[in-house]
Amino acid sequence: MDSLLNDARPPVFCPGCSHERITQTLDRALQNIGLAGNQVVIVSDIGCSGLFDTFFNTHAFHGLHGRALTYAAGLKMARPELTVIATMGDGGLGIGGAHLLAASRRNLDLTLLVLNNFNFGMTGGQYSVTTPPQANIGSGFLNQLEHPLDICQIVGSAGAAYAARCSAYDTNLSGKIQNAIEFEGFSVLDIWGVCPGRYTKKNRLTPKLIDEGLSSLPPAEGIVSQNVRREYGRHYRQLAARSATPPSPVKIKAAFHPPHPYRQEVLLLGSAGQRVITAGEILCLAGMSAGLKTTQKNEYNITVLRGPSISELILSPEDIDYTGIEQPTVIVALSQDGVDRRRAIFDQLEDSALIVHIAGIQIPPSRARHYRIDLKSQGVKKPDWALAALAILAKLDAVINLEMLEFALKTRFNGKAQDASCDLVRNVEMGQWI
Repeated sequence: MDSLLNDARPPVFCPGCSHERITQTLDRALQNIGLAGNQVVIVSDIGCSGLFDTFFNTHAFHGLHGRALTYAAGLKMARPELTVIATMGDGGLGIGGAHLLAASRRNLDLTLLVLNNFNFGMTGGQYSVTTPPQANIGSGFLNQLEHPLDICQIVGSAGAAYAARCSAYDTNLSGKIQNAIEFEGFSVLDIWGVCPGRYTKKNRLTPKLIDEGLSSLPPAEGIVSQNVRREYGRHYRQLAARSATPPSPVKIKAAFHPPHPYRQEVLLLGSAGQRVITAGEILCLAGMSAGLKTTQKNEYNITVLRGPSISELILSPEDIDYTGIEQPTVIVALSQDGVDRRRAIFDQLEDSALIVHIAGIQIPPSRARHYRIDLKSQGVKKPDWALAALAILAKLDAVINLEMLEFALKTRFNGKAQDASCDLVRNVEMGQWI
């Protein structure tokens, strides 16, 4: 195979930088495997290692610092036939440490080449996650406070099935890169090298010292036997092929006429357990049955069984570019929690606005019209109050009508749940204007 190096953009590194040797040996490994440029994608991030994607006539993706593995994973899942190689420095490796652990656990068929020169070479020689504590670097004494990472031990403990460390000056570097690329699964090659622009200005580091440092560590020469397992992408596709095909989204055709042919902004103000979010979804489905565009935004506490539950709905014959609600046309007040949470918005209501509220709730002063309903005296349980309030809106021809609401219920529910919800809507008693 011919070289995949880009003649129009030859490698440009500081004189003596080990990255240039890695560039050449990576090219040699790709030739030995027999890969063409359209079969390879090189993914890089920021730093000197981030230049790699420009030096090769292959597919390329250049992204944010520390995030190369996330892009590489997406590419491999979308295009499993590609050989995906990520290059990162020790700086990016530390920034994207969580992604390194996820890739090790996942075992997707990716190759990560870590160009490890023990510092942030591009930004001033600051310490990285692999800087020795005795090194003299551009961030004072901070490296003396932390223990450097052993990359191979980290990825091995996280589940990587292939982890190896070597010198950039290894005479068989191209073979080691080739072995990593040809391994089916996530492979990590920790390549130690020299940064003459920053690190070796203040620290003595030679190929011989690199060899000595490597020999002092536990062996990491490739396959991690206890982690060998099926490659993620292949396994994923096998399981997906056995899974039932998910149903297509329900297509809703306009079959009714809305009571009001203009934009309606609705706030459902309730509490946890009142099925406010479900009611909001039903209202949107009802609007869609009349050809309206709809949006839904929800708010509830991280403690989902306590506190306010709010749904903001917009139903409009026009496209909805902005989903914020500042002057609702309708407020449905189902609990004091919800009302108190959005108390300030009542001041903004126009005199044409409508508030439908449960008897006993204290409503802040406003110019809006009020319609009170007493669901408790009717025996309607609190979890059904939101749906009952939608029935009141429908019977008032406010926002939706009964035809639209019943269509939404039949779309949203099946069996007994559908029958119970339709019965509730038909039987709920009206309230009164106050």
